[in-house]
Amino acid sequence: MKEFIYNEMMVHVPLCTHKEPKKVLIISDNASGMVGEIEKHEGIDCDVISTNINLLRDAADNAYDVVISELESDAAVLAHYNRVLNEEGLLVSKHPSLDDVDANKQMMEILGKYAKIIMPYNLGICETALLASKAYHPTADIILHRADMLDNLDFYNSDVHPAAFAMGNYIRKEYLGIIKN
Repeated sequence: MKEFIYNEMMVHVPLCTHKEPKKVLIISDNASGMVGEIEKHEGIDCDVISTNINLLRDAADNAYDVVISELESDAAVLAHYNRVLNEEGLLVSKHPSLDDVDANKQMMEILGKYAKIIMPYNLGICETALLASKAYHPTADIILHRADMLDNLDFYNSDVHPAAFAMGNYIRKEYLGIIKN
């Protein structure tokens, strides 16, 4: 699959949802593509750490507007995400396939303690990511002018953004009461 699609969707969905993202934490062992996408936004500072929970433990409290993570998530990791995100923070994380209902429900229930909105979205590569937000709704609060004014994108745009959150009825039924939208 086209790697640029993954990088654009992991970065621009949260950065075009958060009202004023200034500080982003990327947790990845291959972050260069995502860093390149963040550089398309002006005024955003980005820190990168590898997928090691010990490095996440060392991150400062309330320091980030957005966390983009490829770290396997358990209850401890989810608590650290909450700790490093500020009061309007937004998390985008890889998660088990939506077919793994039990693992996802457990993750979403834990995230529900920290976030007002929890929604999976299509990355455009037959995978989904999970967006958890303390303040902003990814389809209601999209910053259209930011999404439309980005240059040099190959996939992401203001039409793809809300469409990525569309899920089939079987997903809606399976996750009813768990997905918070």
